[in-house]
Amino acid sequence: MMFSNVDLDRIVAGEVDVVFRTWKRPMHRAGGRQRTSRGVIAFTSVEPVELEDITDEDARRARSDRATLVGFLTRKEGTAYRVGVRPAGPDERVTLREQADLSAEQLAALAATLAGIDSRSQKGPWTRRYLELIEARPAELAETIGASIGVERRPFKANVRRLKELGLTESLPTGYRLSPRGQTVLRHLRAGDAAG
Repeated sequence: MMFSNVDLDRIVAGEVDVVFRTWKRPMHRAGGRQRTSRGVIAFTSVEPVELEDITDEDARRARSDRATLVGFLTRKEGTAYRVGVRPAGPDERVTLREQADLSAEQLAALAATLAGIDSRSQKGPWTRRYLELIEARPAELAETIGASIGVERRPFKANVRRLKELGLTESLPTGYRLSPRGQTVLRHLRAGDAAG
């Protein structure tokens, strides 16, 4: 779900606890979560709603007025949904990527995770190569880095997201860079080469 920065700030501040969207099918479910630039947003409820059942109180909770809200919901075809929202804390990947003081066991586990990803890849090992590319080319367009190794933008970005889930990379306004955690893991992988 797309949120404006203003809406995100209001949700995090507790000023907004319900939003409305028009969807052809539900895009979220109660109990789901979404990472955003302001942290994680939890969906406490997702219910279809008839426009005539939207109240002034609903609009107030969404920091709008009823006429504006109904106008917004009728701009697209589909069913209107009332979605309960609440802040659910910081994006855990942000915390994870700063955790660079890793034990030998943690480093071995991360190396094993990367090896597992590589072993399941139909195109061969790629995780370390991507870490090294991002280290060498921070803040460079994903499309440019991907093209340099013969990978299109979309699959390149999808692979980088897998590394981001492990806290190893972070997105910049353009491109990526290794997180402190990613730098530690890459040093560990290189040390393994030297030891071998």
